[in-house]
Amino acid sequence: AVNSSQSSMLILQETCIDAAGALVVYAPVDIPAMHLVMNGGDSAYVALLPSGFSIMPDGTGGGGPVSGDGSGGNGGSLLTVGFQILVNSLPTAKLTVESVETVNNLISCTVQKIRAALHCDN
Repeated sequence: AVNSSQSSMLILQETCIDAAGALVVYAPVDIPAMHLVMNGGDSAYVALLPSGFSIMPDGTGGGGPVSGDGSGGNGGSLLTVGFQILVNSLPTAKLTVESVETVNNLISCTVQKIRAALHCDN
């Protein structure tokens, strides 16, 4: 579960790592909706907003983040982050400053956590 206020949500995740780079795709999924689909219900009603990131060598040598010894090699890496976020489910809703700040914070925190996991110095 994501947290106590969203205990009916799970995170589906797929990860792929090879010589070309690394890819992580994930999506929050509503548990009751998934039960409905698993029992023969229509999957068209399941909201699925996948997000994720990819890390690939920048072509300067060294193999990037997926080199054989896990050290990241001598080259740099390119990080691409993509989000699909439902800010408001009302079709007539307007974008607010608060929602922009929330999305900006989410992106910044995610990139910082990825960099920390890769032990990036700057």
